[in-house]
Amino acid sequence: MLHYVCFLILLLSAKMAVADDSRVILQSSTSTQNSGLYDYLLPRIADDTGIKVHVVAVGTGQAIKNATNCDGDLLLTHAKADEEAFVAQGYGLYRRDVMYNDYVLIGPKTDPANTRQAHDINDALHRIITAQATFISRGDDSGTHKAELKLWQRININPTTIKTYRESGSGMGASLTIAIEMNAYTLSDRSTWTAYGNKQNHQIIFQGTPPLFNQYGIIPINPQHCPYTNLDAALKVTEWLISAKGQAHIAKYKVAGEQLFFPNAR
Repeated sequence: MLHYVCFLILLLSAKMAVADDSRVILQSSTSTQNSGLYDYLLPRIADDTGIKVHVVAVGTGQAIKNATNCDGDLLLTHAKADEEAFVAQGYGLYRRDVMYNDYVLIGPKTDPANTRQAHDINDALHRIITAQATFISRGDDSGTHKAELKLWQRININPTTIKTYRESGSGMGASLTIAIEMNAYTLSDRSTWTAYGNKQNHQIIFQGTPPLFNQYGIIPINPQHCPYTNLDAALKVTEWLISAKGQAHIAKYKVAGEQLFFPNAR
């Protein structure tokens, strides 16, 4: 009887191992989740590879911390310098560009800071400060938050010293809601803003300059650092995303007729 029970346990363990081989955990930024991209892509990945991708959507900083702690098999975020450091430190095998879009400055239609008249994003931010208009920052170490801080650094301003600067400590969707409720400005990735359903009197106020470029990258977790990572499945998902077929699917994804991500894997 004991031998029979042991056999059943071994058989069950084997079945569980096989099941695990077809599943990966993707540590990801929230923007790709909020935009609906994963709802569109993941069933296609499963159909082509047999691999089910489970997404943990958090801010980029938290996603990188989670991956560093081996809580995942793949990392897809949008903070290139941090991603390259992650690989250089031995936590990731390699990094590949997957797609890009851009950041946009969101504000009330009345535009009290007259940012629509700005020559560039530097001028737009100066106008917000000069007008003492409220600016909502995510303040959560996300890719968007990191990008926003770099914009302030470009004009030598420490935003935390500004009385009208507020940190939500929340994701992009919640930060947009707060900005709308407070009649304030905020920086958003275009994909989340496009998919956001409660815009009310807010709109894109400023866009289109090079510093607002937003690159996404994919990194398989290094098995030498995380020995239990599902490397084979992670590599298959990575290769699918940067393949011609995966890139074509990314390009096809639209919300309200607008393409949200632009593939650029090389």
